[in-house]
Amino acid sequence: MKAKIHSVMGATPEHYKRLGALKHQIMPWEDGYRTRGEKGTYEWLYFDSQMDDGSTLVIVFYSNKWTLAPSRGPSPQVTFALHTADGKEYTEALELPISSFSSSTDSCDVRLGDCYFRGDLNEYHIHFEKGDIEADVHLVGNVPAWRPETGYFYFGNKEQHYFAWLPAVPEGKVEAKVRINGFTSRYTGTGYHDHNWGNISMMSIMSHWYWGRAKVGRYQTITSYITGEKKYGYSKFPIFMLAKDGEIIGDDAVRFLQFREEDPYIDSKTGQTFFNRLIYDYNDGQQHYRVTYEREEDIEFVRAIDTMSRPLRMVARIISMDGVYIRFTGQATVECFDGDRVVESVTAPAIWELTSKI
Repeated sequence: MKAKIHSVMGATPEHYKRLGALKHQIMPWEDGYRTRGEKGTYEWLYFDSQMDDGSTLVIVFYSNKWTLAPSRGPSPQVTFALHTADGKEYTEALELPISSFSSSTDSCDVRLGDCYFRGDLNEYHIHFEKGDIEADVHLVGNVPAWRPETGYFYFGNKEQHYFAWLPAVPEGKVEAKVRINGFTSRYTGTGYHDHNWGNISMMSIMSHWYWGRAKVGRYQTITSYITGEKKYGYSKFPIFMLAKDGEIIGDDAVRFLQFREEDPYIDSKTGQTFFNRLIYDYNDGQQHYRVTYEREEDIEFVRAIDTMSRPLRMVARIISMDGVYIRFTGQATVECFDGDRVVESVTAPAIWELTSKI
């Protein structure tokens, strides 16, 4: 029997020392550019928002759009997706040469052409423009920057491969102005910003992973559940953060979180089984909370193989490297328990994602 390959969340004193990071203290440079554009690496800055009128807005800056095949080298891109409350959908992507891309290692300050994403772990300004679409976003955090331990997940017996994640704004206030075809709309709502980077294709180290976030009444939550590839023994990485009134009240997912999937359905595009309901149950013996996501619709669906050239598609099928990315919208419910009794239950709109091999 082949021995499984080492995989671990970076949480030891040596990991912190190696990265120059501090436990429970996040510095502005951590949201700066981390990979320096080396071949085989990828990095992205993500923003999403749920607006008060029911619209959703997502803007993502990529240093390398080939996040599932980073060996192809840097290819910067910015994507824009607005889904309005009345059912209209506007999507756009800007791709420019690497010479049009610039970034800072001291703080979040990335530019591609006339688009930019900059901030200081609390306040951010995001600008997108291409053709008939232009957007300006102002995000101010209500919850302090947070990460699960160092934020690094290591793969390989020498920990030579990694995927890293920093939720710089777990939840914040959003004001946005969007101009489309000469008509300007203004939005307010709740938003989120995180930062991801790595040096190996996620499809080669992860079987699948969920990520979600929501503001639900007085609560703010970030949830994730990562399952490693077969060669890593299908290692599990539970991640959970719950804040109340802007103060983090629970985040030790390794010890206190139970996760489960419910209500399976067959996806018509892939024939795969996915789930309408995800449940994160957090109980540390003194406080017990449950966060439940209920799917309503898919607002983005990307199959990796569809972004590849024909020769690469053939290779991807042979080595089982096809994957899918789905962004869902629906409702998130936070329940607070006293023993077996629910003493508080609140529900609000949410966005969550699934990345999975198929």
